[in-house]
Amino acid sequence: MDTALVTGGLGRSGRWVVDRLADDYDVICVDRSQPGFEVPERPRIDFRAADLADRGEAFDLVSDLDPDAVVHWAALPSPTRHAGGRVFETNTMATYNVLVAAARREAKVVWASSESAYGFPFARETPLPDELPITEDHPLRPEDPYGTSKVVGEELAKMVVRRYGVSVASIRPSWIQYPGEYNCRDRDDLREDRPLSEMDLDAGVGNFWSYVDVRDVASLVATTLETEFDGHEVFHAAAAENYLGVATLDAVEEQFGALPDDCRLEGAASALSTAKAERLLDWRPVHSWRGAAGESVDGPDLLAN
Repeated sequence: MDTALVTGGLGRSGRWVVDRLADDYDVICVDRSQPGFEVPERPRIDFRAADLADRGEAFDLVSDLDPDAVVHWAALPSPTRHAGGRVFETNTMATYNVLVAAARREAKVVWASSESAYGFPFARETPLPDELPITEDHPLRPEDPYGTSKVVGEELAKMVVRRYGVSVASIRPSWIQYPGEYNCRDRDDLREDRPLSEMDLDAGVGNFWSYVDVRDVASLVATTLETEFDGHEVFHAAAAENYLGVATLDAVEEQFGALPDDCRLEGAASALSTAKAERLLDWRPVHSWRGAAGESVDGPDLLAN
């Protein structure tokens, strides 16, 4: 049985990734803490504690465990809840340490970049995108330390591919939602079928009202590990449609008073294209807010019952 090491595995979305990979791998869940020896562990899931921004700890851990695959999911997720310098330094150093350590062991690597790399979230004033839908080739223009740390992380991914000849996938998730807890829909202006003119489009414009179910994120991670490709590839993790329930181009035009010259969107289709993942990985998102927002699903338990 192959071994997969998942950093940030005790985090909100990371535990869903660990749970999904445990179907096919012996998974080592790495985070800043671990449950302790007295707590019974689930079969095929083990735990390690490490500060991945510490190069010695990260290199020591990966070298000792020698995993077949590494999923680097650990990060400080926002420049609004931590000092910007801390976000940038922690994320870039942890990404460098984990990716280089994994590449030296010839492990296949998947890591969490972000839609924030484009620079639309956290911008002082959200600009109109160059294209709709936004593809993975869209220019990256972040104004904040979090998005910038993800751009640097993708450059690090390219670096280890060139130097060590491994394959690395950078996944850019949209706003991650959880079954029964779709914060993107928890707004008074969306609880009824209101016309576009009565919606608060400022809320959510930073990613053009896109989202993704955490189960689709975990599925994309697993599919990426299962699929052979060379070099560095970037993939969007996004639901098939926006969460407003109206035509995306209508919302963009209402908000910005204009549309990009390059427009190829129909209906409520997501502003983030997943065509590349469909083409190279045969992956498609399957969850929608229409069913998942009110769904009752227990979150994954990584410990034995």
